[in-house]
Amino acid sequence: MKEKKTIQGKSLLFNIVFVVLNLAGLTFTVLGFHDNFEDKSTLFRVLGVLMLLLSIAGLVIFRGKLLMSSVARVLVGGLFIVSGLVKANDPIGFSYKLEEYFEDGALAFRIKEWFSAPEFSMEFFMDYALILSVLICIAEIILGVLTIIGGKIKFVSYAMLIMMVFFTFLTWHTANCDSTQKFVDRDTYSMLDPIAEMKISEAKVSTEVTVISRTANLLVVEEMKMPQCVADCGCFGDAMKGSVGRSLTPKESLWKDIVLVYLVLWIFVAQFIIKRNTRKENMVFIATSMLVILFFSWVFGWYFPVFFGLASIFGALWILSIGGNYLGNYYGSALFVSVLCGTLVWYVLSYIPLKDYRPYAVGSKLIEKMNDGVDGVYESLLVYKNTKTGKTREYSGTSTEYTESKIWEDKEWVYDTMVQKVIIPTKIPSITDQFNPFIGIDEVEEYEMKLDSVTIKMEDPSITEISIRDYIINTEKIVLLSSKSLDEADWRNLLRIKAIQKACEEKGVPFVMICSASRERINAFRKKNNFTAPIFINDETELKAISRSNPTVLVIEKGVVTEKYSFRSTPKKEEFITKHLN
Repeated sequence: MKEKKTIQGKSLLFNIVFVVLNLAGLTFTVLGFHDNFEDKSTLFRVLGVLMLLLSIAGLVIFRGKLLMSSVARVLVGGLFIVSGLVKANDPIGFSYKLEEYFEDGALAFRIKEWFSAPEFSMEFFMDYALILSVLICIAEIILGVLTIIGGKIKFVSYAMLIMMVFFTFLTWHTANCDSTQKFVDRDTYSMLDPIAEMKISEAKVSTEVTVISRTANLLVVEEMKMPQCVADCGCFGDAMKGSVGRSLTPKESLWKDIVLVYLVLWIFVAQFIIKRNTRKENMVFIATSMLVILFFSWVFGWYFPVFFGLASIFGALWILSIGGNYLGNYYGSALFVSVLCGTLVWYVLSYIPLKDYRPYAVGSKLIEKMNDGVDGVYESLLVYKNTKTGKTREYSGTSTEYTESKIWEDKEWVYDTMVQKVIIPTKIPSITDQFNPFIGIDEVEEYEMKLDSVTIKMEDPSITEISIRDYIINTEKIVLLSSKSLDEADWRNLLRIKAIQKACEEKGVPFVMICSASRERINAFRKKNNFTAPIFINDETELKAISRSNPTVLVIEKGVVTEKYSFRSTPKKEEFITKHLN
């Protein structure tokens, strides 16, 4: 008679000990590869691997696979829900990160390099980045919910494993990208494109540019290029950067995914013995997974994931119980979660993220965000190599240890190289100099743009541009209209915006607009819409950070963002006056 698999295995006590030992071993192994524990790396690695091997052996002997997979389901399920939700909160921001990976010199260069396929490109995915962003977010949340309630575990385990292997490859690429390494890229240009003639000229004087073929219409060129390394994988969107103060480093992101792959493997291996949750099991899984979600909610300073997690899990179970023949199954549960996620995504795409982690969020003190960077501290170390054993030693050139060692006199040791050790890593400010709305002096004169109290020293010939960066953060109150693209913006509420501008003029409150466009395009927009507000130019990257909505109205008082309105929520003139101008 076939033995029934139980959560207790041969001994519940021993299996609990082995599960704890396994997770502890996993933790020590990860810490052993972290830069902060470099001095104890060998100890942690050896200790971690031994604990992992011992605990895995114990779980196999005492048949604790079901218990370990249950713990993995709680951890992975909760993390998938949180990870999917913070990206679903800002799908446009996640799509920007995907676009970075789809650029020709980013992820594609690995394929070009490994398979000698210089013509390979992923740039066609850029047009679908937002769709992919939404699908990935929803898929993560659905898989997280099904993992917790025990639905379609075989399919879910395969799907999660495939997803995690792909994400691990992505973070491996990010962690190991060398911006100085060159790869062969092949591009096709129309002969009508000015770049074609430029490439032909470069090929005559450079060995890194080669003309492969040339016809009356097309030019095919192979060129040595530098890869575009992505510094931040975007695993948790802007949530970690906005709450903790920094994102995971590429190496930390890689190890995070390795840990998830390991946990998913336990679910994958146990998929044949995992059965549909009983009512009691559902309560246990929900309670423990909520602790995981609560922990990450605390880290991110946003407790909506707890509410959303409960709503999605209990909603999935509710559909399962009342869905009848068509929806009373896990497909119905997945459909419910999809509708719930779709509603959230529709809202944040229509308006703005529920939780804004970017430096221009409501309540942000812009001056503080401009000055929260940290100058890095680095130490140059001399590396000596033993000619017999190959071992290396590092010394600070100014240290007493180096001068007393007189290692340069030892014939067994030779100078190898110099490395730079990070003592305190550099942290760039949350708001960089990319936020610098400007206008040319000649444009001020030509278009007679009203600048209110902005002082312009027109008599100084050295001044060619006017920046209102300092003016924005220091003025008593200013209303700022931001548009990352004039052509792609939704101007259905332009009449309301113009009414707000008029009200600001009447109340003596500056109203300015910043956008990323040529002066010709700006003037055409002003003329077409009879728009009289001064318009300044700013880098598009920073405009994307200011707001996901296009356009957006911001109210800034003494350098603090006090309100932000998406294009759909632009208030009427009277409402705006009552709230901000009285």
